[in-house]
Amino acid sequence: MTSAHQGLTGLLDTEAIRKDFPLLDRTVHDGKKIVYLDSAATSQKPRQVLDALNAYYERHNANVHRGVYTVAEEATALYEGARDKVAAFINAPSRDEVIFTKNASESLNLVANMLGWADEPYRVDHETEIAITEMEHHSNIVPWQLLSQRTGAKLKWFGLTDDGRLDLSNIDEVITEKTKIVSFTLVSNLLGTYNPVETIVRRAQEVGALVCIDASQAAPHMVLDVQALQADFVAFTGHKMCGPTGIGVLWGRQELLEDLPPFLGGGEMIETVSMHSSTYAPAPHKFEAGTPPIAQAVGLGAAVDYLSAIGMENIARHEHAITEYAVRRLQEVPDLRIIGPTTAEDRGAAISFTLGDIHPHDVGQVLDEQGIAVRVGHHCARPVCLRYGIPATTRASFYLYSTPAEVDALVEGLEHVRNFFG
Repeated sequence: MTSAHQGLTGLLDTEAIRKDFPLLDRTVHDGKKIVYLDSAATSQKPRQVLDALNAYYERHNANVHRGVYTVAEEATALYEGARDKVAAFINAPSRDEVIFTKNASESLNLVANMLGWADEPYRVDHETEIAITEMEHHSNIVPWQLLSQRTGAKLKWFGLTDDGRLDLSNIDEVITEKTKIVSFTLVSNLLGTYNPVETIVRRAQEVGALVCIDASQAAPHMVLDVQALQADFVAFTGHKMCGPTGIGVLWGRQELLEDLPPFLGGGEMIETVSMHSSTYAPAPHKFEAGTPPIAQAVGLGAAVDYLSAIGMENIARHEHAITEYAVRRLQEVPDLRIIGPTTAEDRGAAISFTLGDIHPHDVGQVLDEQGIAVRVGHHCARPVCLRYGIPATTRASFYLYSTPAEVDALVEGLEHVRNFFG
């Protein structure tokens, strides 16, 4: 750590951690060491996860649950063992409340479709309302739009304040006695905002509405306790938390999973099938039709092991220190405007910004030439860009392997961008 970083506290031993991530040793563009600042889009994968995936395919590859031979039983044990690990990681009351999907988008679509097909008291129809927020990822907007179009339900949402937080001044008008489901992100992928879960959940419970939380930007970065959240459903994805792509999680309260209908039909999710009708297996298998993402679940289990060994509290402290430093350094860049909270309090490690009138795509391209990887665009949150009157943003996002030196590289890179465009 250089003298410029001496005041930072709570940092992890990133020198040791980074040795676990092969991609971070890559060079691009004539030998420039990569500075990876796009973990909000997808995290890098440690060797422990890569080794677990290779070991599965090399030694345990078989379909799960129905085989009675040794390799199939090993595959089943690994797959269901991953469910146990995830349940412990999120403090689920029961392993049977953990459903594997292919990503958080599928998890949220699963909830929306269950409610569209459900019987009372859960059914969403033309007499009911759905509440979301203006800061949602498209994955937590479009499924509810589709559901409202199909059922006639009224879609309502919370707006945003000028400083990138939810405007809850009209909470009693957005969440009413007609509201059946309130779905919102725990941490914004564009703004980085931590949302006031207790306030929203309390109001939803007052009117008897179900609560669904998109924790995709929270599960990788902080302790995620589904019981403490008091939500009914929590969705997140594996590839943002050191796991492979192709694996997501939906946690749901046991009694709801028992009562609600399945979304997908096929093998494994059934109990009995005749040509006239079918009965369904208990949760979670009721919601896991067909061959599941076996290897991906094994990889996610390995990622949970990796993160748990470091400690989510330690990861959160590290990211807070990096984010605090990054916010301060970015505010030193002339013409740079942070979109969202401008302090490190109550915000995650994704920072979106504009740089004068330079288009974010140009910013990203010039940074890439220096080996700095950031995300540009509207980050699947176009309503946020519309709210703040901007076409897109540049987003730098940090994780457990991010260092203060990488923040410095970003700031130096942005100075190069400004000079490049005069």
